[in-house]
Amino acid sequence: MDLKNEPSSHASDETHAILYGYLESIRPPEHIRGKLDIGYTYDGGVVEFFEIRPDWKDPSIIRHHPYSKIRFVKASNLWKLYWRRASGKWESYKPFPESSDLQALLDCIRADAYGCFYG
Repeated sequence: MDLKNEPSSHASDETHAILYGYLESIRPPEHIRGKLDIGYTYDGGVVEFFEIRPDWKDPSIIRHHPYSKIRFVKASNLWKLYWRRASGKWESYKPFPESSDLQALLDCIRADAYGCFYG
């Protein structure tokens, strides 16, 4: 593993703080989170946001439905934003495909000006 390009622990902590703050700002009220919630995964290079819902046929099964992905490209030091098509394929978000500022992309997802993320 090439460690020289890995984000520093400080940068990683800062990224986690930004992501957690964003997540908390978009989660539904606590009393309905058993029926609808929002979550994310972050592996140090890729962030994926998803809806968390019970299966419509069997509510004991909990499903994760991804709707946005942000990938960090080390070579360019940019974050790239993707949305998930109905086919399940990820596509670059053409109105604002990349930024060096993670928060700018999160704001773009929140605004969802073209209905790509939340429908």
